[in-house]
Amino acid sequence: MTFSTESKGVYAIATTPFFEDGSIDFNSIDRQTDFYEESGCTGVTILGIMGEAPKMEPEESRAIVKRVVARARIPVIVGVSAPGFAGMRSLARDSMDMGAAGVMIAPPPALRTDDQIVNYFAGAVEAVGEDVPWVLQDYPLTLTVVMAPGVIAKIMTNHKSCLMLKHEDWPGLEKISTLRAMQKAGTLRDFSILCGNGGLFLDFEPERGADGAMTGYGFPDMLTELMALSAAGKRDEAHDLFDAHLPLIRYEQQLGIGLAVRKHVLKRRGVIATDAQRKPAQMLTPAARAEVDYLLARVGRRDERAAL
Repeated sequence: MTFSTESKGVYAIATTPFFEDGSIDFNSIDRQTDFYEESGCTGVTILGIMGEAPKMEPEESRAIVKRVVARARIPVIVGVSAPGFAGMRSLARDSMDMGAAGVMIAPPPALRTDDQIVNYFAGAVEAVGEDVPWVLQDYPLTLTVVMAPGVIAKIMTNHKSCLMLKHEDWPGLEKISTLRAMQKAGTLRDFSILCGNGGLFLDFEPERGADGAMTGYGFPDMLTELMALSAAGKRDEAHDLFDAHLPLIRYEQQLGIGLAVRKHVLKRRGVIATDAQRKPAQMLTPAARAEVDYLLARVGRRDERAAL
């Protein structure tokens, strides 16, 4: 199972399910993997920022990769971002040996200049190996690293093993348009663009040229339906569906509690057993949980999937 420069649809950013004591809930990992496939996702990404990857022991990360890859019937991308290249290489090579389709690499927050960014990814590709397909994660809101379209173009030109951009800039619609215009003009090679930010701008991103989403909103089945409607040219239907979910999508985008909201929704949907996170973590207060449940009820009036 592979991904390519033509990958489309929805790659779900998977949470990592835990028991209340902080140990990994592998049975919930199985249910979650099945859930993403049943939701129509074309791939799944594990050990990302929302997968609490920095809180894992190395052997735990490998155990999760092994479990998901063995279970999944869709391509699995593994987040391998790490403070040093040695750890990045080790996890990347082990993941590929276990059957992962590729890896995702994000820039460390310390990078500031264009040359620093370009040189960093040159080092990362040298470390993991040019034979490893990878996704470039562009997420300045969290990582504080700003990559202009020209910088992304240079990285893509320098490294043919980069097959996909995970686009999470904000505002970012113009960046998608700029990159697609460069490709249309023949000055930039083809690559897939999947968008994040919880799907917050997925109403317009496909219209700007995005191929889909790589995010973890609690209703991936809605995201896959949205992409299908957009591809079929049913613009109003796509926007109506998006509008029904927008209040909940917006609520989940709050810094600090986004993962807590997502896990609560997945628990309500019966996907994971608990909404526990590894410490340190910010959990939902009773008031916030009640607000999420209220939003679910309101969405459920227009989309029965949320009528829990």
